[in-house]
Amino acid sequence: MAKKKTGTIESYTLKSGEKRYRFQIYIGLDPLTGKELRTTRSKFKTKKEAELALARLKLEIANGQYKKVQAETYREVYELWIKVYEKTVEESTFVKTVGLFRNHILPAMGDYKVDKINVDICQRHVDEWMMKLVNGDKTKSYASIVMRFAMKRGYVTKNPFDLVDLPHKSKRRVAKSDKNKFYTKEQLQEFLASAEQHPNYKIYAFFRLLAYSGMRKGEALALTWEDIDFKNSEIDINKAIGQGNGQKLYPKPTKIGTKRRIKMDEATMVILKEWRKRQQQAFLMLGFNTLSKEQLVFSNTHNNFIQPTKTNDWVKSILRDTELPYISTHAFRHTHCPLLFEAGASIKSVQDRLGHSDVKTTMDVYAHVTASAKEDAIHKFKNYLNN
Repeated sequence: MAKKKTGTIESYTLKSGEKRYRFQIYIGLDPLTGKELRTTRSKFKTKKEAELALARLKLEIANGQYKKVQAETYREVYELWIKVYEKTVEESTFVKTVGLFRNHILPAMGDYKVDKINVDICQRHVDEWMMKLVNGDKTKSYASIVMRFAMKRGYVTKNPFDLVDLPHKSKRRVAKSDKNKFYTKEQLQEFLASAEQHPNYKIYAFFRLLAYSGMRKGEALALTWEDIDFKNSEIDINKAIGQGNGQKLYPKPTKIGTKRRIKMDEATMVILKEWRKRQQQAFLMLGFNTLSKEQLVFSNTHNNFIQPTKTNDWVKSILRDTELPYISTHAFRHTHCPLLFEAGASIKSVQDRLGHSDVKTTMDVYAHVTASAKEDAIHKFKNYLNN
């Protein structure tokens, strides 16, 4: 293919049908490789505007004043940063981050010249994100990381996101209030009683395990029979499901990267044993041998990982014959914690069982204890003072 002639202005058409002008110009040789370097300028609304820009650039090059900018727009800096970032995180985290940029950050900031971005621009978009998104502060943090990367590369001298003021809490979007983030003891008992009548025993075994273990949904879906010690009524939680490119599911380390072994009640272990027997029978008819220790405890009809979102449909199928409010699958983990506290478990034991990195996480995430636990606390306080 013939090389494009440099210094020539050409027109092109945007998707919107609008006409724009651009040019490419030779700027010298790369001192490291000896290869020719060119730079492109585009998005000029008129040919005259492009001609003026080309003339200025030629003059800068002739006078030795031109300094090549490696990345001009926020999007170009992002494309450099994301290649570095991909090597530092799990594939599932990478996919989520790319989605955050694709859906929210790049549409807002992608076309800005990176050296023209100031605190007013950043503040405006942060305000929009905080009102529009529940995780607006997280969006701001990621947008800021790209500008910090630009600083490290010498494209800008400061990060304007550092000067942004976060809106008052009343000015932010928050998740819809939902007092049914978890079930009380009585509600959980009713849910499991209904689940036991479900025609698919796998679904009952799954929610019985979640309710009595407090493990994360992704941890439960990654379990193999090798992880379950029926003799000692214990379960090794050593992996979770991750979702990569193309919604591909794969096993990855647990959320905090550590393994834990939890004790289980005998009744739940009996239910799991029963499910294992039924699984072997059902999958044998489908042509699968499930006797291997590496066999997934919960798998789809192709004997592969179950899509995590599928479990919320399972919840709805159980609730059809009840008056119980809907809660997400993750809320069974939220349910487990306050009920542990009600049962008298210590903060440290709850932390270890749930696999939190520190006690603060346990208390911050699960500060919403049930009404009966709050009532019990004041009764204990009153009795303590009266004795």
